Amino acid sequence: MTRFAVIAGGGTAGHVLPALAIAEGLVDSGHALDEIMYMGAERGIETRLVPPVGIDHRFFDVVGLQRGLSVSAFVRNLSFAPKLVRARRSAIRVMRRDLPRVVVSVGGYASLPAVLAARRLRVPVVVVSYDRTPGRSSRLTSRFASATATAFPGSGLPRARWTGAPVRRSVRTVDREGDRRVARERLGIPGDRFMVAVVGGSLGSRVLNRSVLALVGESSHDRSLAVFHVVGERFVDEHRGDGGLDRDGSDGVWYRVIGYEDRMSDVYAACDLLIGRGGAGTVADVATVGIPSVLVPWSGASDDHQRANVAWLSDEDAAVMLDEGEVATRLATVVGELRADSVRLDRLGSRARSLGEPNRRGAITKLIEEVAGVSP
Repeated sequence: MTRFAVIAGGGTAGHVLPALAIAEGLVDSGHALDEIMYMGAERGIETRLVPPVGIDHRFFDVVGLQRGLSVSAFVRNLSFAPKLVRARRSAIRVMRRDLPRVVVSVGGYASLPAVLAARRLRVPVVVVSYDRTPGRSSRLTSRFASATATAFPGSGLPRARWTGAPVRRSVRTVDREGDRRVARERLGIPGDRFMVAVVGGSLGSRVLNRSVLALVGESSHDRSLAVFHVVGERFVDEHRGDGGLDRDGSDGVWYRVIGYEDRMSDVYAACDLLIGRGGAGTVADVATVGIPSVLVPWSGASDDHQRANVAWLSDEDAAVMLDEGEVATRLATVVGELRADSVRLDRLGSRARSLGEPNRRGAITKLIEEVAGVSP
């Protein structure tokens, strides 16, 4: 059997969801699902998200390089090279059995074994870079790539083509007006309230969680507000211990706390305003669907890349950007101002959607097919 593509990368949902979006795009273009394989990491979120899709997969024991001078970071970094060598050998064995026409790297340390194996087997590589400021993995692997698909123009990466970001089919097809009622019913959200959705990335955000808890406290008697808060699974107990308990809305604000939400297309259709981080996946979804949003870049992101992502929207008045240092004191005010200004709220959504047009085109699929040298 000759596979059409191996899609490699992972570690976080920010890598895995684009990978699944690429697989969907290839299937939509006529390639069978069993002609596609996913390669990722044993400890990444891909072990949870990939198997239910039904795509063939291999997970390797690899780790990423840790920043900092702590003993634990030093010990983990010592294992980086040996694990990578073993994973590369495993990837070569797997790919030699069913030689793919192309390897697609979606980034993260989990992409390295497959990219290095592809180089050894002379399989062409397409690197997908979805941050406005390319990360270390993209900068490294793009050196070996036949082409680099970028979510933003002007990446500076070699052999780059601006294709837009890979976005899952369920998100690309969201109709915020037409899907709103059914989406709210599925999520259990009151249909007559202004809904704020809060999503701090797949791991959650303590900064956002505490700021939203303050917002809910200030709005405790507001019977017209609903807050749907995805706090991150690691923060659920901590958040509830800080007073972040569900409220049924009978005497004020409706508030729901969950750790992780798989039905993001419903969240996007149901909400009137999204509060989130500045990861590439969030920015791509906001632009693709056209969601009014308040985005808070993570200050610890390498090269401050989340700020650059959000600025792509905020510079065009397609999102409101708040710094971490001001979100605790300004979030409630900004949300109140947007609720009172429906014209501004609509403008944020419509301008975001206009920027997201490349994400809805499917240009990444065409580039992958071009590099593979085959047509569906």
